[in-house]
Amino acid sequence: MFAVVVLIGGVVAARLRPWRVSDRLWGEIEPLIPRLERRYRFPGRKRHDDRACLEGILFVLRYAVPWAELPPVEGWPSGQTCWRRFHEWRRAGVWERLLLRVQELLEREGKVDWSRAIADASLVDSKKGAARSAARSGAALAAVST
Repeated sequence: MFAVVVLIGGVVAARLRPWRVSDRLWGEIEPLIPRLERRYRFPGRKRHDDRACLEGILFVLRYAVPWAELPPVEGWPSGQTCWRRFHEWRRAGVWERLLLRVQELLEREGKVDWSRAIADASLVDSKKGAARSAARSGAALAAVST
């Protein structure tokens, strides 16, 4: 079993459920996840609980472990199942809607300071063939003058 050691009031405690989605957070996320109905004929294996898959996904993303090394915590599906659900939700646009929803909630509670937001180049599209800026960088000017 995988355990996370936590110091609580001077006492070391190990939690067997290292990542648990709170009921409040789950209440915000659940409506964003598409519901798939089982087929009537040949229904196949029953799907794992969406909440358990989300917990597994968040654990992998938080602790940067490979999907195959998701710890065998009771109630969590395998890393392969979490990976599959992650990509299924990505194709359905769940993560984009979740980001917008969390931003709205944080904004409403006054916990976001947009004056400190930045746009990273890895997040902003760079169009191929776009016109180059006429301004030259300081490094380029220094290289020309030497």
